[in-house]
Amino acid sequence: MKLDQRTALITGAASGIGRATAQAFAQAGARVLLADIDEANGAKAAAELKAGGYDAEYLNVDLTRAASIEALAGSVLQRFGPPDVIVNGAGWGKNHPFWEGTPDLWEKMIALNFVGPMQLVKALIPAMKERGSGRIVNVASDAGRVGSLGETVYSGAKGGLIAFTKSLAREVARYQINVNCVCPGPTDTPLMAAVPDKVKEALTKAIPFRRLGRPEEVADAILFFASDRARYITGQVLSVSGGLTMAG
Repeated sequence: MKLDQRTALITGAASGIGRATAQAFAQAGARVLLADIDEANGAKAAAELKAGGYDAEYLNVDLTRAASIEALAGSVLQRFGPPDVIVNGAGWGKNHPFWEGTPDLWEKMIALNFVGPMQLVKALIPAMKERGSGRIVNVASDAGRVGSLGETVYSGAKGGLIAFTKSLAREVARYQINVNCVCPGPTDTPLMAAVPDKVKEALTKAIPFRRLGRPEEVADAILFFASDRARYITGQVLSVSGGLTMAG
């Protein structure tokens, strides 16, 4: 799967699935724009790709702030033109009973997992429409497909991103823009590292493959949707969960 001569903007690229996606896209020949709020790790990830001979650059963004998103989009359009691929890979959640959450926490999760990706797409899609091509890959979660204990608001935000994917796909198909969604199951990322061992053990036992997913395995699915092999696929949701969620 080649992405030669294509520019890919990837949010959440400083670590975890986003970083693995940046690596996969770079190896496929893309110019990779790694966007993240974590400047230290984002710049380090971009530097490591450059050291490997790849075309990569770090861009700072806070997806909970509309002004930051607009600044990122403006910089991308001015310097690189409309991206060929947008990967909304940034995400964050906190495991706790729903009734222990606070409005501030809910707003942060909804902004980062749902509203932020919408705002980024809105800022960039007019130029993609004018060009008449593009790929958008939203990284949601199986929590948004089937629910997840202790992640009620996170699940709701990711469920919104899934619905957004399907509706946007209908709107922009006439412009030859594909919009698809990848839903990771439990994956070995820094976010998962914060989960109690007992919870991780229970998840591992529930997964038919008896292990957590690897970031690069999710990245492979994202790369597929971004590639020409998915040119006739849009509005679809692909679970990468080791068989944990086979229906829904």
